Amino acid sequence: MKNIIVLTGAGKGIGRAIALEFTKRARENPSFDPVLILCSRTSRDLETLAEACSADGVEAVPVVADIASLADGERLIEQTLGKYGTIDCLINNAGVGRFKNLTDMTEEDFDYMMSVNLKGTFFLTQRVFSVMEKRRSGHIIFISSIAAETAFRSSSVYSMSKFGQNGLVAALRLYARECGVRVTNVMPGAVYTPMWGASGEELKQVMMMPEDIAGPVVDAYLQPSRTVVEEIVLRPTGGDINS
Repeated sequence: MKNIIVLTGAGKGIGRAIALEFTKRARENPSFDPVLILCSRTSRDLETLAEACSADGVEAVPVVADIASLADGERLIEQTLGKYGTIDCLINNAGVGRFKNLTDMTEEDFDYMMSVNLKGTFFLTQRVFSVMEKRRSGHIIFISSIAAETAFRSSSVYSMSKFGQNGLVAALRLYARECGVRVTNVMPGAVYTPMWGASGEELKQVMMMPEDIAGPVVDAYLQPSRTVVEEIVLRPTGGDINS
């Protein structure tokens, strides 16, 4: 049986690592047949990733979309439902951040982060949950951040958006438990991804790698449907990068 998995923010970092981890598990277990709907804003990243997954025998469909656009989000879901008829898993991995002093944050910074991390994530989740609720099964996974529980000086708006995302997770569970839908919240600490910009290279040695997050995410999905991993917290061994 095919597993239809929609993965946002798939082109780079944690999203890319999750796609490759699903592909690896399918290679190791022929009875696992994922179909990866890979969503990102950058077509080149998606095409390269889809080719890598397809080379290992996994069906991968690149969809260029910006979840901050409700029209793009709706197109992503309608295209998936039109071709496959259902969605088994949504991985809300798309997220953006800008890091600077609280007093330096602009309205454009605020809107940029909130449009993806809260608005886009909420409406995509709402749309997919309506599908899962009717069929009484499915799995929605949020790739959040430790900044959803711990604020840092440079991440005032980012933390605000991620604290809000935790609120969405808590509210969604009230509905999901009534219809057999699983909800998993993944909160990583510092991971070496493009979001860090130039400072990432300087801090790489004390960060986790994207594949460190991908493994537990796929493990959570592959649990029996009777079991849900509700929360995963991952940190670098040396603790948080407090910047």
